[in-house]
Amino acid sequence: MPKLTVLIPCKNERANIAACIRSVQPIADEILVADSGSTDGTLDLVRQLGGCRIIERDFRGYADFKNWAIPQAAHPWVLVVDADERVTPELAGETRRLFSTEPLHDAYEMRRQNFFLGRPIHHCGWNNSYIRRLLKRDVCRYRACRVHEELDVSPQCVGRLQSKLLHFTCNDFDSFVEKQVKYSQLAAEDRFEKGKHVTYFRTLLHGPLRFLQLYLLRGGILDGFAGLVLCATLAYYTFLKDARLWALHRAADVENQPHSIAGRRIRTAA
Repeated sequence: MPKLTVLIPCKNERANIAACIRSVQPIADEILVADSGSTDGTLDLVRQLGGCRIIERDFRGYADFKNWAIPQAAHPWVLVVDADERVTPELAGETRRLFSTEPLHDAYEMRRQNFFLGRPIHHCGWNNSYIRRLLKRDVCRYRACRVHEELDVSPQCVGRLQSKLLHFTCNDFDSFVEKQVKYSQLAAEDRFEKGKHVTYFRTLLHGPLRFLQLYLLRGGILDGFAGLVLCATLAYYTFLKDARLWALHRAADVENQPHSIAGRRIRTAA
């Protein structure tokens, strides 16, 4: 029977880490906590709980950090679980059944039941996407990027689990907005490196159209007030990605133009 390491990447997750660890204990042959500089007592709590192995390193990017941690798993299969996620008894049972024989695929994907400020979200596009989290340690790695990392594995090598992870996206609205601001910068930097550009009309329309897509076409309106706030915030994230990409190109243009207006003003003032 294959053995499983549950990998929990974390930083400053004292509010979440204990519940996350308890949820994975029924299926984990090893719990590997990979910390990137917690200062809130997260690791003290992990040590008090016991039964976990801790590894530490500075954070250089989501994909980079996970790719560093995965090879350090003691067992050939790894389940990546973020600290704000929980393995349900149903998912634990399905995983045990999968591991009753040698799995046929290199990785497995699953859906998440997402919660926004404690409210379960059943629409808004969050109900359709699959995430690949169960993987062979010696085969799978994440594609190099700053945010929204994905496993670099061929689709025909990916199986599918029916049970869901629980995902508690935020404890308060401010932290959720801060995360969208942070992610928008990282996403813009990834797009900038790939030579992507935005136009005036894309930046003008992309955010509002994204809101209509999530709120009306994907049923966010059915999630009540939480759906309204969530869809509007995700539309704001979409606008920020475009605006930040434009700003990165503007900064590059100014830097590459020694005779720019800004440069002339400085020389004139001198």
